[in-house]
Parts: sequence; C-alpha cells; structure tokens
Amino acid sequence: MNTLELKKMANEVRKDIISSVHSAKAGHPGGSLSAADIFTYLYFEEMKVDPKNPEAPDRDRFVLSKGHTAPGYYAALARRGFFPVADLLTLRHIGSHLQGHPCKQHTPGVDMSSGSLGQGISAAVGMAIAGKFDNADYRVYTLLGDGELQEGQVWEASMLAAHRKLDNLVVIVDNNGLQIDGNVADVNSPYPIDKKFEAFNFHVINIDGHDFDQIRAAFEEAKTVKGRPTAIIAKTVKGKGVSFMENQASWHGTAPNDDQYQTAMAELEKAGEA
Repeated sequence: MNTLELKKMANEVRKDIISSVHSAKAGHPGGSLSAADIFTYLYFEEMKVDPKNPEAPDRDRFVLSKGHTAPGYYAALARRGFFPVADLLTLRHIGSHLQGHPCKQHTPGVDMSSGSLGQGISAAVGMAIAGKFDNADYRVYTLLGDGELQEGQVWEASMLAAHRKLDNLVVIVDNNGLQIDGNVADVNSPYPIDKKFEAFNFHVINIDGHDFDQIRAAFEEAKTVKGRPTAIIAKTVKGKGVSFMENQASWHGTAPNDDQYQTAMAELEKAGEA
C-alpha cells in the first residue's frame, strides 16, 4: 500500500475502534487509537501473514503486549480478512470470539493470549528464540504501552533478547504519554525510553508513530540490523483522530455514549473524505 492507502485504512480502523467499543459499552479506545497507524502498517504492509492460513508455520508473529488495546488489533485483523468486519460489533458480548483481551484459542490471527502487562514481550522473545533454533526466517513483533514499561518483566525479557542476539525481534513502544492513572512521567517515569533500550543493547529508532513515511523507514531499517533486536519508540497521541479523546487519560478505558459516538464517527468520516 502507498501512504495514502495506509492513511485511509488506518482511518477505517479508527472508525471500527469507536464502533466496537460503543457497541460493547466498555473497552479501551485511547490506546487503540494511538496505535491504529502501527496496527495498520504491520498488517497491511510489514508482516508476512495469510488470513486463509492463520497458523502457517512460516508466518510472521505479533504479540499485543498491551492487550487491553484489543479493539485496534481486532479492527486490523478484520480489515485484513481474518474474520468478518461485522464481528467487531460483538466485542465483549457473551458468546463472541472477541474478548476484552486477545485470546489465541478463539480469534483467528491472534498469536498469543495477552493482557497481563509485561508478559507479552516475554512471549515474543520466546517466539524469536524458537525461530533461531529452527533456522526459520519469520520475524516477531510486539507492541508495548509506555506505562507497561513500569513492569520489571519487560526489562528481564529485553536483557534476554539482547543476550540471545535476536535480530528477528522488533519491539514497538506506543509512547502516548498517558496511562490509566494519568501522565506516565508522573505515575512512574519510564524516561528516557530510548536510552534504556540502548543500555540493554537494542538498536533503537525514534519516530512519529502517526507518520507512515517514518513508520515505513523504521521497519525497513530494522530489517538491516544484525546481531541485536530493534526497539521502535513511536511518539503518539492517545485518542488520536477523535478531538475530544486526544491527550485525555480519561479515555484510557471509557466507552463513548451515543452522542459522543456520533461526534467521533462524524469527525472520522470527515477525515476519511479529506
């Protein structure tokens, strides 16, 4: 996809996030919206996946370490063809395969059940190590929240990833600056994020997580790195694309009411036309 096509698809993903969370009357729109461009690039440009064969042994793997942003993940999977887009409106409903956090047993395309913060990156490191043992050429991607970096397990996993020289692993940090309790810098500052990953011997790339040219360049650069993992620190806006949600910690885990839903969808429709 070219940059314009990616922007259009990311806008559809954002509309799907708002629609599904509104339908569920629960969920996490803020961090789903901030990561929408990353989800879109991964599934429509970067990753080698086949919706007709979700368990293909040679597929690239993705672990959503910040599992609460499942609405964005599900939207990208649905738009990529892993399951019907109509299923998104069943988010968190009884009997739906779309649970509040990703579940590998029930949702096509999900490579790892996740939600307990800090654990997803460990699973991704394990997958990357397995790839090295098998001499496989698949790559492993994992998306973390910046608040999630407060978990010690993240750094244990990072230490092992560098020790094992996992150049088939890309860690992406959705650095939107906000977590459920407020500003990450006030709650328990993870800064400087880039210097921390550098200290753990990662190749580090800082980008604007809403600029598809920068996103593309970062993932292309990661493919050239040998002998160590890559961390892409993506500066983003929580609630990106919906004016009243942007940079508001209160939208971390709040569903829009009917009026807010209409306002948000109108804004995203207008953005799509633009």
